[in-house]
Amino acid sequence: MTALDEARKRLPDLTSLNAGRFASAAGAVGAALAVGTALGVVAERVVVRRSLKSDPDRDEPYGALRGHVVPVTASDGVSLHVEVEDPPIGSLADKRDDGLTIVFSHGYALQQDCWHYQRRDLRALGRLVFWDQRSHGRSGRSDPAAATIDQLGRDLAAVVDATCPAAGPVILVGHSMGGMTLMAYADLRPEEFGSRVRGVALLSTSPGGLTSVGFGLPAPLVRTVRRATPGVMTSMVRQKELVERTRKLGSDLGLVVTRRLSFASDVSPTMAAFVHRMLWNTPIDVVADFLPTLDQHDRLRAIQLFTGVETLVLVGDKDLMTPPSHSVQIVAQLPGVELVRVPDSGHMVMLERYPEVNQQLRDLTSRVRARLAATQ
Repeated sequence: MTALDEARKRLPDLTSLNAGRFASAAGAVGAALAVGTALGVVAERVVVRRSLKSDPDRDEPYGALRGHVVPVTASDGVSLHVEVEDPPIGSLADKRDDGLTIVFSHGYALQQDCWHYQRRDLRALGRLVFWDQRSHGRSGRSDPAAATIDQLGRDLAAVVDATCPAAGPVILVGHSMGGMTLMAYADLRPEEFGSRVRGVALLSTSPGGLTSVGFGLPAPLVRTVRRATPGVMTSMVRQKELVERTRKLGSDLGLVVTRRLSFASDVSPTMAAFVHRMLWNTPIDVVADFLPTLDQHDRLRAIQLFTGVETLVLVGDKDLMTPPSHSVQIVAQLPGVELVRVPDSGHMVMLERYPEVNQQLRDLTSRVRARLAATQ
């Protein structure tokens, strides 16, 4: 069967059922992204299958690295899964004993395991804290009404209070929706920036305006997708059990969509499958619950609260989910902060280009420690 035949065979199925598979992978694009990609990506499956012959990450233990669990309860009673990694005994961070803690907040439809290479390679920087956002990963399920970025900011406050010294120093790192969580935290506790919070890293995130993101699609198709998404999502949630059973079966096409929206280079099949698995394991009603708050997110003014704090703003130069233009808006609010564009990288930049991202986080930590030393 040719790729064209396969595409024709799939076209009649691009309704609520197959759209359900695409929704969690595409995130804000929702189910209707399938309409814009199905005609073009089926042929790409051949390339994906060929790439399976060579896999440099075949033995990488994605999702298997674990830290010490610290129980944290959110302000509304939701249990948050939090893990802490202490610096290795004898490391420079251990010898300094300055209490520096780095808290990592993950993005939409992901979980803390997406920080695999940061957990693996950056333990010597200080105490590392990783947590699953509410309704994601191992954290408890949220009431749909509390699936908001405002509440995520309050959740981060609970995590910081439970794992970080009261006087700091703290570095907050956020990817995508995790970066938006940092902005909500700043609105909630502006007095901590420059005192307790000494550093901020905003990776592949946005201050707002996500409804205008085109995901690499032509403008007319974007408008069609946006109009269709709410209805399709509502239909999928109503058929949640059927959709979840079907999603668990997986599909080559779904993996291609994940690769297209997450990466800009030919990453290993194991890495792509790891991200695909995280997205696919996020319940479809959780995907639907958080869509409205992403569309409503508008925190450009909150960015100004990071002024005077060591700040890293980084984005993949081919990010389709939170395009570089959104990071440009962020740095425009922060005099002296430069935008780091990582070449040939997409939305999952901390995986796709982890050596570059890790070095930027090391540099940020060094700048924070230098300023701490200058004030002592």
